[in-house]
Amino acid sequence: MNWRRFIFQTPLGITESFGAAIHALSASQLTDGVINRSKRMMLDTLGVGLLGTRTAVFNKALKYSQLLTSEHRSSIWGRSEISLPPYYAAFVNGIAVHSMDFDDTWHPATHPSGAVLPALLALVETLPSRPSGLDLLLAFNVGIEVQGRLMRFSREAYNIPERFHPPSVVGVMGSAAASAKLLGLSPSQCSHALAIAASSAGAPLANAATQTKPLHIGNAARRGLEAALLAQMGLEGNPAILDMDSGLGVYYNDYSPSAMPVCASGDFRWILEDQDVAFKRIPAHLAMHWLVDAALEARAELQETAWTFDLSQIQRVTLRVPPSKYINCPLPTTEHQARHSFQFNACSALLDNKVTVASFDQARINRPALKELLSKVEMETPADNQPSFDKMYCEVQIETAQGQSCTARCNTFYGHWRKPLSQEDLVEKFSANASSVLCTEGVEGVIDVVENIEKVTEGSVLGSYLRMTSNTHEQMYLTRIL
Repeated sequence: MNWRRFIFQTPLGITESFGAAIHALSASQLTDGVINRSKRMMLDTLGVGLLGTRTAVFNKALKYSQLLTSEHRSSIWGRSEISLPPYYAAFVNGIAVHSMDFDDTWHPATHPSGAVLPALLALVETLPSRPSGLDLLLAFNVGIEVQGRLMRFSREAYNIPERFHPPSVVGVMGSAAASAKLLGLSPSQCSHALAIAASSAGAPLANAATQTKPLHIGNAARRGLEAALLAQMGLEGNPAILDMDSGLGVYYNDYSPSAMPVCASGDFRWILEDQDVAFKRIPAHLAMHWLVDAALEARAELQETAWTFDLSQIQRVTLRVPPSKYINCPLPTTEHQARHSFQFNACSALLDNKVTVASFDQARINRPALKELLSKVEMETPADNQPSFDKMYCEVQIETAQGQSCTARCNTFYGHWRKPLSQEDLVEKFSANASSVLCTEGVEGVIDVVENIEKVTEGSVLGSYLRMTSNTHEQMYLTRIL
């Protein structure tokens, strides 16, 4: 049967349309805007992933994954002497990306890159076809596009999540789509890859603010890659998995799926063209960025008014934030709770006049001065403050024992899609993160490869740079954890 003729003669089901579109999309359809935005996403993801290879949760997942063997091996970021079977390389590298909640965030709400890039980089090293950088870039954008379209099947998805962690649902589907594209699967196999991946979707939000949350990204990367490999081997799933309320629709109360345009050539409107991502400046839940900026502004205003800033004079700190139970953590005791605590991030900003990677060290979490300030925090959820990363705001009011009051509000933080990070600041963030793990040649090599990815002959060259650790950094880290 002539597939292209079949497309135009017979209406496709929704899942079929996704399979056909994944197969048909070509590099010639990537626009300059999409290429530039996706390069920024790739660079940021690699940077936070490299930094994440120094976390406890990454080390535990790596130790577990080293129990497994395979003749096919893929690189582990920031580990010069370790390789793993590709699906477990995707797993641990995906965990690294989300281990500090430092990765990109999209709208509707999800972390789009962390489930896709680790799977592709693990796969590209094992394929005899030696995919190019442009092949890698196209597959990455296919994985991002599929996530964007799936999230638009529900209005619920536009809000801060309440029941499940979105990357565990749309992320595994994006990983499957991207992997299927890089593998060159047929339209039917692409549809089956999505169906297989759907049976590995879902993770409860109750595991947010714990070491298990980063596993949601790792599992999405791994299971999506496995789904594509199984589809390549002939395994089949329900060919209407996206069409049905009992398919992907089980996650949404207002599921309303629509077909994906099938364009083998010519114009294709990428969602990333119209909806940019947010890049984080601090390793914490996205909502914390509004609050930190508001807290810093209120602090500066109080200091200017009172000519000094004396924490002991603060009587009350009021936070006006959107309603969300899983980021309301009044007294965090772990780094993961702290990353999901409005109260902690506001108080850290007030206490230190900044929030950084080091703010979430256990010693800083346990500071008596911080705990005293936390005891003075009250939280309000105004009716007009919507739980949406596109509409929310955060307001911080500081009241002193002398009767002074300073209030600051943040509607859009620097790094949000409405106020994107400059390329200079994005590269600076990557360099700061990556240089804690890689040598100078490795850091500069990753920047150069990502910047010129569409011209790179072999996409696997990224893995070479991601293994160029500074021996001093790696030895110091291993000495600390062993």
